[in-house]
Amino acid sequence: MRRKFVLAALLCTIVATPSIAATDSLPVGRCVNMGNHLEAPSEGEWGFVLEAAYFKEVADAGFDSVRIPIRWSAHAGEQAPYAIDAKFFQRVDWALNKAQASGLAAVINIHHYGELNSDPARHRERYLALWRQIAERYRDQPRTVVFELLNEPHDSDGGQLGAAAWNSLLPAALAVVRESSPDRPVIVGPSPWNGWAGLKDLQLPADENLIVTFHYYEPFEFTHQGAEWVAGAAEWKGNTWSGTPDQQRSVDEAFDAVAAWSQANRRPVYVGEFGAYSKTPLEDRARWTSYVRQAAERRGFAWAYWEFGSGFGAYDPQQQAWVEPLREALVPQPAGD
Repeated sequence: MRRKFVLAALLCTIVATPSIAATDSLPVGRCVNMGNHLEAPSEGEWGFVLEAAYFKEVADAGFDSVRIPIRWSAHAGEQAPYAIDAKFFQRVDWALNKAQASGLAAVINIHHYGELNSDPARHRERYLALWRQIAERYRDQPRTVVFELLNEPHDSDGGQLGAAAWNSLLPAALAVVRESSPDRPVIVGPSPWNGWAGLKDLQLPADENLIVTFHYYEPFEFTHQGAEWVAGAAEWKGNTWSGTPDQQRSVDEAFDAVAAWSQANRRPVYVGEFGAYSKTPLEDRARWTSYVRQAAERRGFAWAYWEFGSGFGAYDPQQQAWVEPLREALVPQPAGD
């Protein structure tokens, strides 16, 4: 029997725990990203449509929760009141219902809002209006539905949402959410790109229900080798991760730095994304994934693998089966099961 963890309950427990990062006696929330579905420009455009069976697969494999990236900005008006399309809202309703029917907590976010990153002043009111609608619609959902304010704010690649701009926008977004969801867990992460090194510049509002996220794809030349959307990634093919002492030390130094930040700031941590692309040798992908997962769990961090069934996928939709080395790396089965 797998242990049944509830992400939101875990995170709220960590908030109240005096020794946050060192609380390895707490159960660790295991999550998978349902990526390349609802954050595509339109669902199916990237070759993937979210199916009800996927949620049961995730639960049966031993995960506790799903993170559902959502491109709300592609389904909302360009002028005030920036109304979100009713059919798209119903699609998100459906996803939340399927997650809950499978006993899974769910994180929903604003994902791929590129216009906000490139011109935050112009899109500020639209972004806040999106959150007002989302928070009001889901105000009566259980606390196992968790909000994440924005995926990977950044000021590179044409972005203008650096630390200062994001620190200015973040409390305004949180205040909008709190109008209708005063005590719901809310996830926030640093600029740039939710990288762990940006935590030192992240300024958090006083709110006892905030969880802090970071994403981990290091070394990038390993995890993204062959990625078609990354310039020069074809030249990285052949990079390996065998778990040498130096390679393990690099992971541990990053996670130790986050744990120290968590202790100093008394905030729980959620590794919202980590994964290696499918053009990376499977044995190395599984080895790296297992080590990063264990690094998170040793420090009491909740985590979410990127992602379910696409380019980084731990599940093969065509074969309707888990990629076993990756599933075992993420949710190892107890001896005797």
